Amino acid sequence: MPRTRTLTFALPLALAVVGTLATPAPAAVPAPVAIPVPATAAPADRVTPAPAAVRHSRTSQCRGQGVDASARIRYHSDVVIEAPLSTVWKLQTDVERWPSWQPPVLTAARLDTGRLGTGSAFRWTTPVPATPTTPATALEITSTVRQLRHRTCVLWSGPAIGRGLRIDEGVHLWTFTEVEGGVRVHTEETWTGDQVEADVPTATAALGAGLEAWLHDLKTAAEHRRK
Repeated sequence: MPRTRTLTFALPLALAVVGTLATPAPAAVPAPVAIPVPATAAPADRVTPAPAAVRHSRTSQCRGQGVDASARIRYHSDVVIEAPLSTVWKLQTDVERWPSWQPPVLTAARLDTGRLGTGSAFRWTTPVPATPTTPATALEITSTVRQLRHRTCVLWSGPAIGRGLRIDEGVHLWTFTEVEGGVRVHTEETWTGDQVEADVPTATAALGAGLEAWLHDLKTAAEHRRK
């Protein structure tokens, strides 16, 4: 990733880092592990920080499945992209080309062949710098598609693991709806794991910032291709 900004977020398909998810803890209580995330190309003034808690829409699903209903860390957001559905869908599901339009994604590779579908798996990486509580490392995310409906929705899940840093499972849903002038993209994600759950409000804020930045990058790339 070529640059960093004062924005924290993680794992959504464009993870970025410049801070920590840890706050100082009393001596008698272990400090929560920091979750750094790679910086995004999105300008800070165009990314909406996530609130400490976000109400989850139970109606958002892909073929009857959605994010983890019991997860304590969750966020959702929407954006309208002024581009054809075919363009938006291609960008989002051609995972091997993510590094070409998402600066925080260093590598991305399919673990199988053929068009992305239910059961497909892919592995992607993103660097994170050192923080007071975690070493500089690279997160390796292995995602498996749980559900997919062509040009309508996709749901994937998997762990993000680095040296001294782990998210046990992220479950990420995307839906795509044609509207006047373009496509409404809805995304939501949940995290589980002891490290992130040590500080739920901060982890939620980081997750939200990441999803907002991902939407920004997707919108920018799709609308640029339309021109």
